[in-house]
Amino acid sequence: MILANDFRRQWAEIREDAMRAVEQVGARGWFVLGQALHEFEQALAAFWGLEYAAGVASGLDAIEISLRVLGCSPGDRVLTTPVSAFATTLAIVKTGAIPVFVDTDERGLLDLGRCCEFLRRRPDVRYFVPVHLYGHALPVPELRRMREEFGLKVVEDCAQSIGASFHGEAPGSAGQLAATSFYPTKNLGAMGDGGAILTRDPALDALARALRDYGQTAKYRHEYLGYNSRLDEVQAAFLRHACLPRLEQWTRRRRAISSAYREGIGHREVRVPGAHSGSNSCWHLFPVFVSPERRNDFLEHLKASGVEAGIHYPAAIPDQAALSTVPFELADDCAIARRLCRSEVSLPIHPYLTDAEARSVIEAVNAW
Repeated sequence: MILANDFRRQWAEIREDAMRAVEQVGARGWFVLGQALHEFEQALAAFWGLEYAAGVASGLDAIEISLRVLGCSPGDRVLTTPVSAFATTLAIVKTGAIPVFVDTDERGLLDLGRCCEFLRRRPDVRYFVPVHLYGHALPVPELRRMREEFGLKVVEDCAQSIGASFHGEAPGSAGQLAATSFYPTKNLGAMGDGGAILTRDPALDALARALRDYGQTAKYRHEYLGYNSRLDEVQAAFLRHACLPRLEQWTRRRRAISSAYREGIGHREVRVPGAHSGSNSCWHLFPVFVSPERRNDFLEHLKASGVEAGIHYPAAIPDQAALSTVPFELADDCAIARRLCRSEVSLPIHPYLTDAEARSVIEAVNAW
């Protein structure tokens, strides 16, 4: 079976570096908020091209804490996408704020034109969580222009877009804060949960660091009602020494596979939309779209052909049962998003996929 992710192959390559990282942490005898995390935060910020990075316990916490840092509070409206991991919306709800969903374009990415139209009608909405989905970078200059025109407080959800760019600008560079995840399937994935908050603003960074650590500004000095949300030393060392040095190489491999797919897939019922012009995607996922009525048949065909495929995501977030218990708003009918959620299939794409396996995926798709 050609796997969607192959962590065993990854481990075979990174094992020695990973074990050295764990040994280093053990030898220091300091397991939370220590030197390993500090070194990783510095390296991550440098990779991203931002001044500050603060490690937290998950991508969910990264978004929630970022919203808190920007002053988001109960009753505030937060504009966001209906197609993403549920954590994007859950973070908004956990602050007590009200998510407002705007439809996507035909790629599944948040439609920034619709966002602008809505914001002109609703000047009360001042928070914005755009998502750089699938590894594609949204137009960074447009996000920056929106922030300035509408006076927005922006948390960019970059959980799927580390290493991507838009005309050379990294996702996360348009908003006040960027949030990312180190869930194992991410392009930069830990051996468990983890996340980070990135920014250029030292004051925002300081507040994020306080909130992640019980609201402390100094030991046992609690200025805020904070969280216990700290990326631990072992995960930080693993990411810093075993994964981050390989991330550019891994991203190049993902791009090579995506290029082979885009050139090779030629089935008339399989749509391969790709990214915005100007986006140099890091290809966290490789989504294709088929008729909703035929998606199950397509998935069964791929499985029978030895190809593991996934769905990202099976339902638009406003249609999830959990949201029936909390307030939310729809800026429009989200018809495109809902249709795409019934249509999307994710093909295998990871750095350890061989050329032969990629050809087998292409052959399986075209043979459907």
